[in-house]
Amino acid sequence: MTYGKDMPGSLLGVPDNWTAEGGGTSLLKSQRLAVLPIDSYDLASEFSVVDDHEYGGEYDAFTFGSWSSHVLANGSGADSDTSFRPHGGRMALTELGKQLPGIMSLVTEHFPLDRLQWVRIFRAQDAILAPHVDFLEWAEPGTRLQIPLRTSEDNLHSENDIVYHLRRGEVWKIHTTDPHSTRSSAETARLSLCLDFSGADEPIAIRKEIPATEPIRLIERPEATDVELKELLGVGNDFSPETMRSEFRRFVEFHFERRSHAAATYDWYEEAARLTGNADMAAKARAFGTYCIEKRADGEAFLW
Repeated sequence: MTYGKDMPGSLLGVPDNWTAEGGGTSLLKSQRLAVLPIDSYDLASEFSVVDDHEYGGEYDAFTFGSWSSHVLANGSGADSDTSFRPHGGRMALTELGKQLPGIMSLVTEHFPLDRLQWVRIFRAQDAILAPHVDFLEWAEPGTRLQIPLRTSEDNLHSENDIVYHLRRGEVWKIHTTDPHSTRSSAETARLSLCLDFSGADEPIAIRKEIPATEPIRLIERPEATDVELKELLGVGNDFSPETMRSEFRRFVEFHFERRSHAAATYDWYEEAARLTGNADMAAKARAFGTYCIEKRADGEAFLW
């Protein structure tokens, strides 16, 4: 797995023609589809319900910090049915979904329900996701929309070599089949509504949207210096089998702070592990990259 020197730009994988003000927008595959009148919904009390809701840890392999997934509707209506998978039926409300009528009204008033399969809220605070590709487990990807309900400017998404911000109420079609990640701030717990629809190519008809008045917010990051990159790789000197999972977070942080490709995170991580001289750790680092962005089976769990 190599996402560094073979990519345009450099080891950091930055295309030569990329600029935060210009070319980055044309290269961003995720799309802002609409803006919802979210201020017309009184959701503050429902946010508190989500904040207090327990999370079962189904996606802990991908997450670092306080990140959780909360299911409002799925194929069964069961609270215990929390691991995403496509299904052929219509969605059913879970007990949590029944406690959040305002958020569900936001869904039903603006989105078609015939293809909608899952409604979830992702909560993140001082958290980061491993760069990953969704839907590797299934033959056909679906359509995933995200709508931030509570956020701040410090909460960011990335896709390939681009970092960008989703504003509150913006409806984004996430390009899930390229490596992407998110990072949240420590102060504001981000709540993002996630809607999964069957079918990857059919458009989603959104109703009652309002005009988008602000340009898409791309985040400009400085180039990494050789010294910074060597320092990052030198972290591997402190690796051990017990700490290598927690050490991974700083490699993703580097991607958000310096111009780099999300997938290059795994090259750096594997190289840092290799520099320890421990072949088993290098193999584990390589296997984690494969699991996150190349290949994994339905229900497969990554064991550190």
